[in-house]
Amino acid sequence: MLYAQEPYKRTVKLMGSRFDITVVAKDPVEGDEYIDLAINEITRIEKLISSWDPNSQTSEINRNAGNKPVQVDVELFNLVQRGIGISKLTDGAFDISYASMDKIWKFDGSMTVMPSEDLIKASVAKVGYHNIILDKENHTVFLKLAGTKIGFGAIGKGYAADKAKEFLKSKGVVAGIINASGDMNTWGKQPNGKEWKVAITNPMDKNKVFALLPIINEAVVTSGNYEKYVTFNDIRYTHIIDPRSGYPATGIISVTVFAPKAELADALATSVFVMGIEVGLNRIEQLPQVECIIINDKGNIITSKNIEIEKS
Repeated sequence: MLYAQEPYKRTVKLMGSRFDITVVAKDPVEGDEYIDLAINEITRIEKLISSWDPNSQTSEINRNAGNKPVQVDVELFNLVQRGIGISKLTDGAFDISYASMDKIWKFDGSMTVMPSEDLIKASVAKVGYHNIILDKENHTVFLKLAGTKIGFGAIGKGYAADKAKEFLKSKGVVAGIINASGDMNTWGKQPNGKEWKVAITNPMDKNKVFALLPIINEAVVTSGNYEKYVTFNDIRYTHIIDPRSGYPATGIISVTVFAPKAELADALATSVFVMGIEVGLNRIEQLPQVECIIINDKGNIITSKNIEIEKS
């Protein structure tokens, strides 16, 4: 007997964020089983990479900064290694050691004056991916400077979405979406045979969508500053801070990146904010199967060269 496949969806809080997990399955029981598998996988990753959990290997690395290398699982070692690779690709605009940054910028409305230049410079003194020393043979990670910390806030949710997708595919799930607070990862097609589509929100008016784009077995991540920012001297400073200078990014209010994996899309969306439109586009266009849509602070839409926008 043939069953009609249906999408089943559940919303859960994982990694401190909202996850919407959609799977295509033959009945609610199977749908629930698949979603439970995804949740278990995401929870496993959180235990491994969370810098908030004192028992995680990431916390162990941070505790031993300036002291000694820490042996970690191959999976975490590889994630750190890829993080450093993206740092090199983006000239340090992306940096997992951003977690060492002093929190001198406040985006909750309490800031009335801009921090001093000296304070900003000092805030990033312990940041720098070149201070992360990897030993491939022993799978150890060593932070050279005492006080340096690594964190996966910019790629962790994307990585978890990638791993949940891989795991479900290996269990025979034909199609679905893992949406980690806007980090979307898809595979297969909707039960009606149509491609999954993603709505790109207009940051100038969050109730409006300016484009609907098909996503075919890939990931899409939108990074936006339309909610968290401060304004000084008529310049809007976003909550995304350049780990090299300590200054928040300016000039861009939204970046959407399409890539084969959510981890990469996540890292690049943050990096484009920091690099700016010209350098950001240039980097994106050098990467295979990666596209982006940028909205600047004037509300203008700039896209990488191979993207087709279907206006909603």
